Amino acid sequence: MSMLSVSDLNVWFGTGRDRVDAVRDATFDVPAGESFGLVGESGSGKSTILRAITGLAPTWSGRIEVNGMTLGPRRDRAFYKTVQMVFQDPYASLHPRHSVDAVLGETLHLHGFKDIDARVVKLLDDVGLGGQFRFRYPHQLSGGQRQRVAIARALAGEPEILLLDEPTSALDVSVQAEILNLLTDLRAERSLTYVMVSHDLAVVGHMCGRLAVMKDGRIVEIMDVQALRDRQATHPYSQELLRNSIGA
Repeated sequence: MSMLSVSDLNVWFGTGRDRVDAVRDATFDVPAGESFGLVGESGSGKSTILRAITGLAPTWSGRIEVNGMTLGPRRDRAFYKTVQMVFQDPYASLHPRHSVDAVLGETLHLHGFKDIDARVVKLLDDVGLGGQFRFRYPHQLSGGQRQRVAIARALAGEPEILLLDEPTSALDVSVQAEILNLLTDLRAERSLTYVMVSHDLAVVGHMCGRLAVMKDGRIVEIMDVQALRDRQATHPYSQELLRNSIGA
């Protein structure tokens, strides 16, 4: 059974002459436990698909199903217990005046949990941060540590799906592998389903089992990662991406 199913998805911004069609007729399925990649150049519509799923892109048509439930125009609390998103820039996604404890505690409270102190400690342990980070503020953390906090916040509601929007592109190269390995371990430990947006084919090759290649708002090809590694893309644009990539 598909944990996430997207059918004939169109996303647009503006109206009339100002309308911009950001995503056109996107269709893909992600089985439970899979890590699925969306790749393409900047502006190809990758992140817009994630925003449509989470309700951050309000003008869309088509069909989105999460764990068998069809999504309407609004997302309820049950949706956010099932689906969470990790954004590209961890500093921008964390409130600068809220400590790590406040960030995680508030999230746990919103999800209805009672044993908040114990859960905060467990979340920090799960993402490789000890208790000494609990009362620090975002400006006291490195980029990698901030992203670990952002991942912990996403995990607080015990979701089944994580949407990962370029989760390592704002980090130093030396830290990127640590975060990717953390995400790999968490997916195995928690039986999570991932949809990962990236412009880096090497990252997608490391993290994902299948991927969709996007160009100008459309999915031009869906392939498994072995075809990516073997450079067996069939669409000319996918072939061009592979030629221009390094280490993919």
